[in-house]
Amino acid sequence: MSTKLLYALARPLLFSLDPEVAHTLTLPMLKRAASFGLAGIVKQPQSDPRKVMGITFANPVGMAAGLDKDGSYIDGLAALGFGFIEVGTVTPRAQPGNPKPRMFRLPQANAIINRMGFNNGGVDAFVANVQASRFYQNKEGVLGLNIGKNADTPIEKAADDYLACLEKVYPYASYVTINISSPNTKNLRQLQGGSELDALLSRLKDAQHRLADKCMRYVPITLKIAPDIDSEQIKTIADALIRYKIDGVIATNTTIARDAVQGMRHAQEAGGLSGAPVFELSNKVIRGLKAELGDALPIIGVGGIFSGTDAQAKIDAGASLVQLYSGLIYRGPALVHECAAALRKKD
Repeated sequence: MSTKLLYALARPLLFSLDPEVAHTLTLPMLKRAASFGLAGIVKQPQSDPRKVMGITFANPVGMAAGLDKDGSYIDGLAALGFGFIEVGTVTPRAQPGNPKPRMFRLPQANAIINRMGFNNGGVDAFVANVQASRFYQNKEGVLGLNIGKNADTPIEKAADDYLACLEKVYPYASYVTINISSPNTKNLRQLQGGSELDALLSRLKDAQHRLADKCMRYVPITLKIAPDIDSEQIKTIADALIRYKIDGVIATNTTIARDAVQGMRHAQEAGGLSGAPVFELSNKVIRGLKAELGDALPIIGVGGIFSGTDAQAKIDAGASLVQLYSGLIYRGPALVHECAAALRKKD
């Protein structure tokens, strides 16, 4: 039985549950299945290596951060055929996140609203989970580790949290993502501004050089940004990325806009909107970044990918790699193979 059919049978049951409950049930099942050889029954994409940021990716389709915040399910996700996996966002100290309910489906729009608030078990537990994964131990592929700040850390002290996390995750990461774009941590997006961004990137770059010497290995840093920025903000961010020689940029996180879902149930819930309504918003940011960056550093495109055609549109806009999140929830694991096939380089 194909994974597409299996997911079509499972989805009605999963969608009858509260989204967060479905999430907490599905991932342990995926982990258990992987331990029994799930990779053997899931059709794996053909090898399609891409070299980006000095790293060789098995294929250009990745798992976005947010699905596995604690790095507990890396092996299960790896079995689905992703060319790379990003886990987190993790913070220095454990925190519960925002009160429940905090995740809502909008099926009419193929969308999700979440206000999770970086709920996670803290960076020490996160690193232990990464180390325990077969994926890490056997060096099976590319692993991105996504870091953030604690909710109760004042914004003027945010860099301290990022540096604390970077110190802990650096030795185990293929690349590290700096998440300054979640709408669910108060004032976090202020860090996308000119002076705040300069101060943060300067300290992160210094730490990266120091850690590269200490670990005898250079680990690229990427910056994850929001879709809710205008052309001037795109230019400011692009200039800073080039100036501080950041290795890549992920465009984009969730949106606070609600234009595309007006009148739908849950549309006015606070939080970040992901899924199909973010598709064009993120494409616009990708195109703007590409115009400013040229080939100075690569873009990873994420937001609203529900088909191979959508994945190709991200590449056409200027991305070198893509990531999935909400599309995986709505379409299931077959989407990974479909996107990888659509992006496969022809001989």
